[in-house]
Amino acid sequence: MALRSAFTDVWPRGLKCSGVTTNETTRTPRTAVYADRGSGYFDIILAMMCVTVIISNIGGSKGVQLGPITTDGGFFLFPLAYVLGDITTEVYGMKAARRAIAMGFIMALMAVLCFWVIIALPGFDDDYSRMHDAQIAGALGPVWQIVAAGLCGFVCGQLTNSFIMTRMKDRWLERGLIGRLMSSTGVGELVDTVIFCTIAAPVVGISSFDQWLNYAFFGFLWKTLVEYAFIPVTRRVIGVIKKHEPSYQAQLAEQTGASEPTVQR
Repeated sequence: MALRSAFTDVWPRGLKCSGVTTNETTRTPRTAVYADRGSGYFDIILAMMCVTVIISNIGGSKGVQLGPITTDGGFFLFPLAYVLGDITTEVYGMKAARRAIAMGFIMALMAVLCFWVIIALPGFDDDYSRMHDAQIAGALGPVWQIVAAGLCGFVCGQLTNSFIMTRMKDRWLERGLIGRLMSSTGVGELVDTVIFCTIAAPVVGISSFDQWLNYAFFGFLWKTLVEYAFIPVTRRVIGVIKKHEPSYQAQLAEQTGASEPTVQR
């Protein structure tokens, strides 16, 4: 019985409403429900996504060798961007997700422009300052190539991720959240990783196809497994935000005809 319950929580067929219940009998909304963007939750998620993208792009300029695994310095942080993207899409919808992706793109581009200005500004003439300026140029100078790779991969991967999530939610409504998260994550990360690794490979010192294959495969595997491992946390956060978003609850009540809908935690 426990196995059957776990299976039906992932796949929509024969599934109880895993995202939302009411204080009466369980009812399913007629169309997909999304919250308005006017709350503080969306602002926090948006800020976290922009910071994550910028820091990941800086870290991505460093090649990292962990035993047989070839990766970059941003590998441990970037999966957070997709977790935040999943939360945004599930709670606020595709339009809000596109806005978050666009803001991440703009902020990363702005960071690169600021780095260029910082490098171009004349420094002091003493030996320490010249050495320090050279190190800054060496660290931040190649970031534009990583940003180009990151932005192309981020935009294509996140849009793919959000598209799959919204299409599945349009069909299954509040049911099958875990299935949505797993499906969208796998495809979105695959698109992102292939694009990013192809453009970024020369910057991190990858020169052969075998190295690229190692870089892309383990990058995809790592990011996907991390996101899968965090699905229980992501599901919990989504449930809490849905419960505390007045506009989500109001639309859900209107759809279900229930007086006090609540989200399972």
